[in-house]
Amino acid sequence: MFLPINRQEMLQRGWKQPDFIYISGDAYVDHPSFGVAIISRTLEAFGYKVAILPQPDWRKDEDFLQFGKPRLGFLVTAGNIDSMVNHYSVNKKRRRKDNYSDQGVAGRRPDRATIVYCQKIKQLFPDSAIVIGGIEASLRRLAHYDYWDDKVRNSILIDSQADLLLYGMGENSIIEMADNLNAGIDIKHLTYLRGSCYKTKSLENISDYVMLPSYQQICTDKRKYAESFKIQSANTDAIRAKKLVEAYQGWYVVQNEPDYPISTQRMDDTYALPYQRTFHPSYRHVPAIDEVKFSITSSRGCFGSCSFCALTNHQGRTISSRSKESIVKEARLLSGFKDFKGYITDIGGPTANFYQPSCKQSLHNGVCPFKNCLAPQVCRNLEVDHRAYRDILKTVAALPGIKKVFVRSGIRYDYLLYDKDDSFFRQLVQHHISGQLRVAPEHIDPKVLNLMGKPDKEVYLKFVEKFENLNRQYRKKQFIVPYFISSHPGSDLESAIQLALYLKEINHIPLQVQDFYPTPATRSTCMYYTGLDPDTMEEVFVEKDPEKKRIQRALMQYTFPENYQLVFKGLTMAKRKDLIGYGSECLIKPKKANA
Repeated sequence: MFLPINRQEMLQRGWKQPDFIYISGDAYVDHPSFGVAIISRTLEAFGYKVAILPQPDWRKDEDFLQFGKPRLGFLVTAGNIDSMVNHYSVNKKRRRKDNYSDQGVAGRRPDRATIVYCQKIKQLFPDSAIVIGGIEASLRRLAHYDYWDDKVRNSILIDSQADLLLYGMGENSIIEMADNLNAGIDIKHLTYLRGSCYKTKSLENISDYVMLPSYQQICTDKRKYAESFKIQSANTDAIRAKKLVEAYQGWYVVQNEPDYPISTQRMDDTYALPYQRTFHPSYRHVPAIDEVKFSITSSRGCFGSCSFCALTNHQGRTISSRSKESIVKEARLLSGFKDFKGYITDIGGPTANFYQPSCKQSLHNGVCPFKNCLAPQVCRNLEVDHRAYRDILKTVAALPGIKKVFVRSGIRYDYLLYDKDDSFFRQLVQHHISGQLRVAPEHIDPKVLNLMGKPDKEVYLKFVEKFENLNRQYRKKQFIVPYFISSHPGSDLESAIQLALYLKEINHIPLQVQDFYPTPATRSTCMYYTGLDPDTMEEVFVEKDPEKKRIQRALMQYTFPENYQLVFKGLTMAKRKDLIGYGSECLIKPKKANA
């Protein structure tokens, strides 16, 4: 049974009042790939009554009033994706489709949804507790550069007027918060929860904290912004991190230490909850379910530390994984669905082949704050072992009713290559690729790769060679689909031309190109805004000229006729007219005389 999404469904359950009203910017999909489903089912398992209010009309009061006042408080999330990323492309153009809404219809949530929903609650229920969470709140928990406003914005706690923010993975902290409220403790006194942020007017009762540069400082001094980001990045690990404090005019925002990684048992319990595994029957179709309906989450966290990814700041670098038994049980469940065709579309996490922590030392002492596991060089303490993950894939693939198990959630190719035992690589090529393997080298230029936190191109080339050799050995016609980013900090016109030449060399023209998108809480976004590498404080080139960004993008698709003029202009600007001609090394042909 789905949780109630309107007053009628609540009354049918015999409830007079919910304990929590959970407001979401997404349509209600009761599947463990959706944060709302996990948090609401976890609360339900601990005896709390949760009413879901999906995509309420923020311009009216009726939706917000239908359940009445919750006994304990409101929970608010923008949904599975930051609402601004959901609404706008990197060119700041409005997207036409919202995969998290019924039939993909856009416009059913407001911009900055967390803030807008909280403001409406404050207006209608001024004395109710408000707790915010999800990716939008988690990555905006402290002051941050906002690409859409092109300025530094306050912590979302300040702008939303919420009482408490829960960041990261929330199963533990949500129950601790709920139990405290249920015990009669006022939410203003919940200042001790790991994985939480709150605002206060006094630091009198706070100890052992690190004071960040103030909001005023980072707004007026980009170097201070970069310094603040570096401190935050060094305090994402539950074992090593300290409290962080950020000063505003009249307020302090306090970030408590991150919650500890979720245990295997807790992960197993989470994924065993009674999800309906589809969208609420009031909808016709929510497109976001299509990619995940027959996929299985095996792990959380990522020690890859790509600069443009915010996972380190959200899920952390320590891997939490489910047991083999839990994953096999879910596979058996999926195989019993009427519309199951025999294919498990994915078993993985943020990075599919990260199923165990990076090293034993990280479990006892925490992950290294100023050192990455894989780039620019692989750490000597990194433990590379695919045996457990390989065994899971093999076991699930052998279950009755299952024809094939695919791996689609992204393979970290360098980690795979560092495994001295190539058994998993062989098994992957033989059994778990549906024609194409998506990998993300992201660029070719060494200076750009270094800023991205990615390995040198030689590592990628070795991976490609091994992949092709194995495909020949097993007589497979499978291909690598590489992903690249244009206009990332550090990428200039020369870098873009290097990438274009590599694409020509491998005879690959991407049908879609991703321009760098500055989203909150990433190292790359810090570089984009400040022009500084926060790790070294050295200056970084950032291309912000719209036409030159279009040229970098066009160079990746140099064969497209509509890109000819931009490619020609770029090569001319770079004094690389040697690449305009009829030779095998040339990107484009000369202009026609009458052109």
